[in-house]
Amino acid sequence: MAKTSSKSENMSMNDGVQSVERALDLLELLARSSDSMGISQLSAATGQPVGTVHRLLMTLVARGYVMRDSRKRRYALGSTARLLANANSQRLNWAEIAAPFLRQLVEISGETANIVVMEQDKAVYVAQVQSARMVRMFTELGNRVPLHSTGCGKVLLAYQPESVRASIIVQTGLPAFTYKTITDPDQLQHELEMVRQQGHAIDNGEQEEGVRCFAVPVYDPEGKVIAAMSISGPSSRLDSTRIPFLVQHLKRTSADLSAKLLDLRSTKEIGA
Repeated sequence: MAKTSSKSENMSMNDGVQSVERALDLLELLARSSDSMGISQLSAATGQPVGTVHRLLMTLVARGYVMRDSRKRRYALGSTARLLANANSQRLNWAEIAAPFLRQLVEISGETANIVVMEQDKAVYVAQVQSARMVRMFTELGNRVPLHSTGCGKVLLAYQPESVRASIIVQTGLPAFTYKTITDPDQLQHELEMVRQQGHAIDNGEQEEGVRCFAVPVYDPEGKVIAAMSISGPSSRLDSTRIPFLVQHLKRTSADLSAKLLDLRSTKEIGA
């Protein structure tokens, strides 16, 4: 009896392991893909039967690891998978690590400086040094804001794989917050391409009227965009004439912070 039970348990465990492997194959394929994929494509690429792919996808969609575009009947990575991918950036003590760099930006610009990371389909403020001016921008740490209507959000979204960008656009629906908010998917995709080409993004009153924000990417030691660094303030003070000067300093300070992250990892590895 004990032997029969053990065999049955082993068979069940093997079936379970095979299902996990197949699900991981699908997730890895979607992560590598530059676009969303249909069930037949996933079946052909992984060698799994269509019925198996469909069943696994239904579970992954229910848990948020995969997102389904019902109109196109195609699949892409979901918010839960992106949350896991960004877990390292969220474990960092950004308030401590970034503070000296943000203070430099405040001294140079006179405006509030921020660090923002991506969590699921939102941009989350994790570090900030405020301007000393009477009229200044202030956002509570932990505040979650849309990606498509903020400078930091557009930076974070621009450097995601194409399939991830497309799934977030479908998932959020690009709601308008001001008359300047980009709500057209094609226009947003063009904007994100410009962000990648120029290396910075601008929120020109797209989240809140009268507020402007300049943002640049922050890179981890592997060269992946792990956060966004920004300067935000009233549009009257952050006019177009200041863009070249402030963006230059943003990029330089971001590079210094990225180098600091590399040093921290090297120190940790040596200490280990």
